[in-house]
Amino acid sequence: MTQVSDFVLGLLQLLSYLFVLAVGLAVLWVVVLYVRDKTQTESTLRRNYPVIARFRYLFEHMGEFLRQYFFALDREEMPFNRAERSWVYRAAKNVDSTVAFGSTRDLRPTGTVYFVNCPFPELTEDQTEPTAVTVGPYARKPYTTDSYFNISAMSFGALSVPAVRALSHGAKKAGIWLNTGEGGLSPYHLEGGADIVFQIGTGKFGVRKPEGGFDDDKLRAVAEHDAVKMFELKLSQGAKPGKGGILPGEKVTEEIAAIRGIEVGKAAISPNRHPEVDCVDDLLDMLNHIRDLTGKPVGFKAVVGAYGFFDDLCEAILKRGIESAPDFITIDSADGGTGAAPMSLIDNMGVPVRESLPLVVNVLIRHGLRDRIKVCASGKMINPSEVAWAFCAGADFVNSARGFMFALGCIQALQCNKNTCPTGITTHDAKLQYGLDPTNKAERVAYYAKNMRKEVGTIAHSCGASEPRKLQRYHARTVLDNGRSVSLSELFPEPEVRGEA
Repeated sequence: MTQVSDFVLGLLQLLSYLFVLAVGLAVLWVVVLYVRDKTQTESTLRRNYPVIARFRYLFEHMGEFLRQYFFALDREEMPFNRAERSWVYRAAKNVDSTVAFGSTRDLRPTGTVYFVNCPFPELTEDQTEPTAVTVGPYARKPYTTDSYFNISAMSFGALSVPAVRALSHGAKKAGIWLNTGEGGLSPYHLEGGADIVFQIGTGKFGVRKPEGGFDDDKLRAVAEHDAVKMFELKLSQGAKPGKGGILPGEKVTEEIAAIRGIEVGKAAISPNRHPEVDCVDDLLDMLNHIRDLTGKPVGFKAVVGAYGFFDDLCEAILKRGIESAPDFITIDSADGGTGAAPMSLIDNMGVPVRESLPLVVNVLIRHGLRDRIKVCASGKMINPSEVAWAFCAGADFVNSARGFMFALGCIQALQCNKNTCPTGITTHDAKLQYGLDPTNKAERVAYYAKNMRKEVGTIAHSCGASEPRKLQRYHARTVLDNGRSVSLSELFPEPEVRGEA
């Protein structure tokens, strides 16, 4: 008994010594910080309020998370609010998506979109399967698919290995395509057997010569993969029009550098445009070169800025012949996302898809090229309402990147550019990637795509359309600043084809 008491007393004495030591170190640390803050000249607050002012930075950092989980209402956050994210999470987990009592969505703000139901919809609850669409009728190997909601461009490098694996396998399960992004074609894109759209960015990663420019042999090698169905030439993206892609140096591993054809550990910054393309004729020359070389459909991706560009493009196509046209155009929205972009661009540049998509479709109709050129819409379309609206506006396909990131488990931590993504999606830190199981997440990617297809079909059915691509502009209405709504067909009336009465 005495030995036990002595041991306890000794332990308590040791703990008291450790406590005194800890307090002493803490006091010493505070004194060091005080002296350091009082003598530095970089921060006025820390110079005037040493030590205490440091809490400001802590609270500022923690504010993002506190607002997200405790203070922001369901429909307040940006870029995506809790209600939007929650639908994706439920769809990806394939759980019940019904809600009770009433919608929390306010239908009164200017710009709100809603759909008009048909008084006599089809009695059957079974949805009509979407018809197949053929892209690239003048290519040697046209691409035919009935998928209308696909995975938008996200590069290997910006995304981790397990994330790309999950997307590849999930896309195959759902029967949708996967866009590689501008980072080149990796083994992980091909692993799942999904249809691939190979994106060629301004840096031409994966198909470039060491000094820059196309390497035709590498381009042919990519096209030899049966899984690669189409090529997309990236002119610009919504989050940073006028600036090329940015991959921080800490994310450029040996494997990524080898796939892209760049230096290890050095930031990969693409040019702000293709140096070879100075006008619409140069653009058509490049598109036709890629199509002739690969034999597969080719299109381009751009965020809309100056409208006249599309009129000039259509006029150049009609002079050359419709076989020279791009097989598809991807219209990216000014509110599109990215892993890294200057705030001056991400906040201010480009035209949002709500305006740009119907405008571009109208240009194609006016020039008689709407059937020849297919239209993809992308940019902040993660819920059925946005996707259905895009079909009303005239899209043939809708592509989403951030929606599928949420399906992978993204929590909108806003750390995509820091290699510290807590969910392992946009980091190459093996410890953080550990939590992302590609097998499980592939199922979620597939469920998200399938449930999106189901619910967009439900909206179309309620509108009286047999399938989403049959939706028309009169099916969607937009609230104006006077509180009344107007049909999309009135906001953006379809023009007559030039030359017709």
